[in-house]
Amino acid sequence: MRIISTERSQVLAARISEKMGVPLVETKFSRFPDGEMYLRCGELDDETVIVSSVVDNDMLVQTLLAVDAADQSRITLVVPYLGYSRQDRRFGPGEPISARAVARALSTGIERAFVVNIHDPGVLDHFNIPAKNVTIAPAIGGYVGDLRLKNPLILAPDEGAIEFAAGVAAVGGWDCDHLEKTRLSGEEVRIAPKTIDAAGRDVVIVDDIISTGGTLATAACMLREQGATSIHAACVHGVLTSGAYTRLRAAGVSSVVSSDTYENASSFISAANAIVTAIREDAHP
Repeated sequence: MRIISTERSQVLAARISEKMGVPLVETKFSRFPDGEMYLRCGELDDETVIVSSVVDNDMLVQTLLAVDAADQSRITLVVPYLGYSRQDRRFGPGEPISARAVARALSTGIERAFVVNIHDPGVLDHFNIPAKNVTIAPAIGGYVGDLRLKNPLILAPDEGAIEFAAGVAAVGGWDCDHLEKTRLSGEEVRIAPKTIDAAGRDVVIVDDIISTGGTLATAACMLREQGATSIHAACVHGVLTSGAYTRLRAAGVSSVVSSDTYENASSFISAANAIVTAIREDAHP
C-alpha cells in the first residue's frame, strides 16, 4: 500500500501515512502554459490511498488526475472535505445537483471512499461505490478537554447539528444544547441556548463547518450579553471566508480552531486517527 495526496491535503496525508505505517509517495504538481494542471506521482503499489480535500476546482481536477495516475492499483479515496456537497438538491429549474455530479465523478476508478463529517450523509448515496462518513467529534472533544475549561457548555449552532455536538460533549460528559433563534419583534432577534443558561459558563460552539462566521459572531455577542464567561469555536472544516476569523475574534470568541480536513492556520485538530481507524475497520477481505 502507498499513500498519495493532492496539494491541499499534504499535511493530513503525511499524518495518515505515519499512523498507518504506510509509505507516503512524493507527488509533483505543475501547470502547463495554458493553465491545465499536471500531476506525477512516484512508484505505487497494488493498493493506493489517495487523500484529497476538494476545497476548490483545482483540487477536484487534481483528484481526478491522481485517480487516473493510480489506475493500476486498488484505490481507496479519502475526501476529508467534499466541495459542492452543500447543494444536494435542485432549488430551481435548470440547476444541477452539484453534490451528485461531483460524487459520481469521484466514483470512477476507485473501490471505496471515505468522507469526513459531510454536512448531509445522504450525499454519500450519490457515489456509485461504497462511501462512508467519518466523524471526528471525539477528536474535537479531546481538544475541548485540553482547554481545561471549568464546566464547559457545548453548543450546536442549530438543532440540526445537535448530534455532532453531543458526540463532542460525550468525550468529557459535558452539558450539551443547541442555540435557538427567537424573534422578539420585526427587527429584534434573540439567540440563546434552548434549555441551558449560558450565564457563568465557558461556552464552546461546535459545528461541521465555519464559512463566513456571521451567524456565529452574532450568537457570540448575545451569549456575552447573557453572561457567558468565555466563548470558543471549534469546527471540522475551517473554510473561514470573507474575514471570518477576525470577525469571530472581534465578536469576543476567545479561540477559533478547526481540523486539517481544510488545511490552514487554524488547523489545530487532526482527522488522521479517525480516518485510519475507518480504513482499518473497513479492511478489504
